[in-house]
Amino acid sequence: MASFNRRDLGLLVLRVGTGAVLAAHGTQKLFGWFGGGGLEGTAKAMEAMGFRPGRPSALAAGLGEAGGGALLALGLATPAAGAAAAGAMAGAVSVHAPAGFFAQSGGFEYPAFLGFSAAAIGLAGAGRYSLDHVTDHVLDQPWVVAVAFIGTALAAAAVVGRRIVEQEEGEPEEQAEQVAP
Repeated sequence: MASFNRRDLGLLVLRVGTGAVLAAHGTQKLFGWFGGGGLEGTAKAMEAMGFRPGRPSALAAGLGEAGGGALLALGLATPAAGAAAAGAMAGAVSVHAPAGFFAQSGGFEYPAFLGFSAAAIGLAGAGRYSLDHVTDHVLDQPWVVAVAFIGTALAAAAVVGRRIVEQEEGEPEEQAEQVAP
Protein backbone atom coordinates (compact mmCIF):
# COMPACT_ATOMS: atom_id res chain seq x y z
CA MET A 1 0.00 0.00 0.00
CA ALA A 2 1.38 3.42 -0.97
CA SER A 3 1.75 5.90 1.84
CA PHE A 4 1.10 9.60 1.50
CA ASN A 5 4.07 11.87 1.82
CA ARG A 6 3.15 14.70 4.20
CA ARG A 7 5.44 17.18 2.45
CA ASP A 8 3.90 16.49 -0.95
CA LEU A 9 0.41 16.59 0.54
CA GLY A 10 1.23 19.95 2.16
CA LEU A 11 2.47 21.31 -1.18
CA LEU A 12 -0.75 20.11 -2.82
CA VAL A 13 -2.90 21.94 -0.26
CA LEU A 14 -0.79 25.11 -0.48
CA ARG A 15 -0.74 25.01 -4.31
CA VAL A 16 -4.46 24.47 -4.70
CA GLY A 17 -5.40 27.07 -2.09
CA THR A 18 -3.02 29.76 -3.32
CA GLY A 19 -3.71 28.96 -6.97
CA ALA A 20 -7.48 29.08 -6.51
CA VAL A 21 -7.36 32.46 -4.76
CA LEU A 22 -5.10 33.89 -7.48
CA ALA A 23 -7.20 32.42 -10.28
CA ALA A 24 -10.42 33.82 -8.81
CA HIS A 25 -8.79 37.23 -8.38
CA GLY A 26 -7.53 37.18 -11.96
CA THR A 27 -10.92 36.19 -13.41
CA GLN A 28 -12.40 39.26 -11.73
CA LYS A 29 -10.03 41.35 -13.85
CA LEU A 30 -10.42 39.40 -17.08
CA PHE A 31 -14.09 38.42 -17.14
CA GLY A 32 -15.83 40.39 -14.39
CA TRP A 33 -16.54 37.18 -12.47
CA PHE A 34 -17.11 37.27 -8.70
CA GLY A 35 -18.07 40.94 -8.79
CA GLY A 36 -14.98 42.10 -10.66
CA GLY A 37 -14.76 44.92 -13.19
CA GLY A 38 -13.86 42.77 -16.19
CA LEU A 39 -11.20 43.84 -18.64
CA GLU A 40 -12.71 47.27 -19.39
CA GLY A 41 -13.32 48.20 -15.76
CA THR A 42 -9.91 46.92 -14.74
CA ALA A 43 -8.27 48.85 -17.60
CA LYS A 44 -9.82 52.09 -16.33
CA ALA A 45 -8.72 51.29 -12.79
CA MET A 46 -5.19 50.48 -13.97
CA GLU A 47 -4.98 53.84 -15.76
CA ALA A 48 -6.16 55.61 -12.60
CA MET A 49 -3.47 53.78 -10.60
CA GLY A 50 -0.78 54.93 -13.03
CA PHE A 51 -0.35 51.76 -15.10
CA ARG A 52 -0.35 52.95 -18.71
CA PRO A 53 -1.65 51.86 -21.08
CA GLY A 54 -4.48 50.48 -18.99
CA ARG A 55 -5.82 47.67 -21.16
CA PRO A 56 -2.51 45.83 -21.68
CA SER A 57 -1.73 46.35 -17.99
CA ALA A 58 -5.10 44.88 -17.00
CA LEU A 59 -4.63 41.95 -19.37
CA ALA A 60 -1.13 41.22 -18.04
CA ALA A 61 -2.28 41.42 -14.41
CA GLY A 62 -5.33 39.25 -15.09
CA LEU A 63 -3.36 36.63 -16.99
CA GLY A 64 -0.59 36.59 -14.39
CA GLU A 65 -3.11 36.01 -11.64
CA ALA A 66 -5.65 33.76 -13.39
CA GLY A 67 -3.19 31.82 -15.53
CA GLY A 68 -0.48 31.62 -12.91
CA GLY A 69 -3.03 30.64 -10.28
CA ALA A 70 -4.63 27.93 -12.41
CA LEU A 71 -1.23 26.46 -13.30
CA LEU A 72 -0.15 26.57 -9.64
CA ALA A 73 -3.32 24.74 -8.59
CA LEU A 74 -2.66 22.07 -11.22
CA GLY A 75 1.04 21.90 -10.45
CA LEU A 76 1.95 22.44 -14.10
CA ALA A 77 4.89 24.59 -15.22
CA THR A 78 5.17 25.47 -11.56
CA PRO A 79 8.26 27.72 -11.77
CA ALA A 80 6.74 29.85 -14.55
CA ALA A 81 3.35 29.88 -12.83
CA GLY A 82 4.82 30.98 -9.51
CA ALA A 83 6.95 33.64 -11.16
CA ALA A 84 4.02 35.02 -13.19
CA ALA A 85 1.75 35.23 -10.16
CA ALA A 86 4.50 36.77 -8.02
CA GLY A 87 5.17 39.37 -10.72
CA ALA A 88 1.50 40.31 -10.89
CA MET A 89 1.43 40.67 -7.12
CA ALA A 90 4.50 42.94 -7.23
CA GLY A 91 2.38 45.43 -9.17
CA ALA A 92 -0.39 45.14 -6.59
CA VAL A 93 2.10 45.67 -3.76
CA SER A 94 3.28 48.89 -5.42
CA VAL A 95 -0.29 50.20 -5.45
CA HIS A 96 -0.96 49.36 -1.80
CA ALA A 97 2.48 50.28 -0.39
CA PRO A 98 1.65 53.95 0.34
CA ALA A 99 -1.04 52.77 2.79
CA GLY A 100 1.48 50.79 4.83
CA PHE A 101 1.65 47.08 5.56
CA PHE A 102 -1.67 46.01 7.05
CA ALA A 103 -4.63 45.18 4.81
CA GLN A 104 -7.16 46.72 7.20
CA SER A 105 -5.77 50.15 6.31
CA GLY A 106 -5.44 49.38 2.59
CA GLY A 107 -1.84 48.16 2.88
CA PHE A 108 0.09 45.57 0.93
CA GLU A 109 -0.14 42.65 3.39
CA TYR A 110 -2.49 40.51 1.24
CA PRO A 111 -0.87 40.88 -2.20
CA ALA A 112 2.58 40.45 -0.61
CA PHE A 113 1.46 37.21 1.03
CA LEU A 114 0.05 35.88 -2.23
CA GLY A 115 3.17 36.90 -4.12
CA PHE A 116 5.56 35.33 -1.61
CA SER A 117 3.45 32.15 -1.50
CA ALA A 118 3.41 31.87 -5.30
CA ALA A 119 7.15 32.50 -5.50
CA ALA A 120 7.88 29.92 -2.79
CA ILE A 121 5.81 27.27 -4.57
CA GLY A 122 7.49 28.11 -7.87
CA LEU A 123 10.92 27.70 -6.27
CA ALA A 124 10.09 24.59 -4.20
CA GLY A 125 8.31 22.76 -7.00
CA ALA A 126 4.86 21.26 -7.11
CA GLY A 127 5.56 17.98 -5.35
CA ARG A 128 4.55 14.44 -6.20
CA TYR A 129 0.81 15.15 -6.49
CA SER A 130 1.01 17.39 -9.54
CA LEU A 131 0.92 17.48 -13.32
CA ASP A 132 4.62 18.41 -13.28
CA HIS A 133 5.29 15.03 -11.65
CA VAL A 134 3.02 13.21 -14.13
CA THR A 135 4.82 14.84 -17.09
CA ASP A 136 8.24 13.90 -15.65
CA HIS A 137 8.95 17.57 -14.82
CA VAL A 138 9.38 18.57 -18.45
CA LEU A 139 8.28 22.15 -17.58
CA ASP A 140 9.93 22.15 -14.15
CA GLN A 141 13.62 22.22 -14.99
CA PRO A 142 16.31 24.31 -13.25
CA TRP A 143 16.71 26.50 -16.33
CA VAL A 144 12.95 27.22 -16.32
CA VAL A 145 13.20 28.40 -12.71
CA ALA A 146 16.05 30.76 -13.58
CA VAL A 147 14.49 32.15 -16.76
CA ALA A 148 11.01 32.53 -15.23
CA PHE A 149 12.13 34.34 -12.08
CA ILE A 150 14.75 36.53 -13.74
CA GLY A 151 12.34 37.47 -16.54
CA THR A 152 9.51 38.21 -14.13
CA ALA A 153 11.74 40.25 -11.82
CA LEU A 154 12.96 42.37 -14.73
CA ALA A 155 9.44 42.85 -16.12
CA ALA A 156 7.97 43.73 -12.71
CA ALA A 157 10.79 46.19 -12.02
CA ALA A 158 10.25 47.85 -15.39
CA VAL A 159 6.47 48.15 -14.97
CA VAL A 160 6.58 49.35 -11.37
CA GLY A 161 9.49 51.68 -12.13
CA ARG A 162 7.63 53.21 -15.07
CA ARG A 163 4.55 53.72 -12.90
CA ILE A 164 6.62 55.47 -10.22
CA VAL A 165 8.23 57.79 -12.79
CA GLU A 166 4.85 58.69 -14.31
CA GLN A 167 3.40 59.38 -10.87
CA GLU A 168 6.33 61.60 -9.93
CA GLU A 169 5.99 63.53 -13.19
CA GLY A 170 2.28 64.08 -12.51
CA GLU A 171 2.71 65.26 -8.90
CA PRO A 172 3.47 68.95 -9.62
CA GLU A 173 0.32 69.20 -11.75
CA GLU A 174 -1.80 67.56 -9.03
CA GLN A 175 -0.37 69.86 -6.36
CA ALA A 176 -1.02 72.91 -8.56
CA GLU A 177 -4.62 71.80 -9.06
CA GLN A 178 -5.08 71.44 -5.30
CA VAL A 179 -3.66 74.92 -4.62
CA ALA A 180 -5.57 76.67 -7.42
CA PRO A 181 -8.83 78.35 -6.35
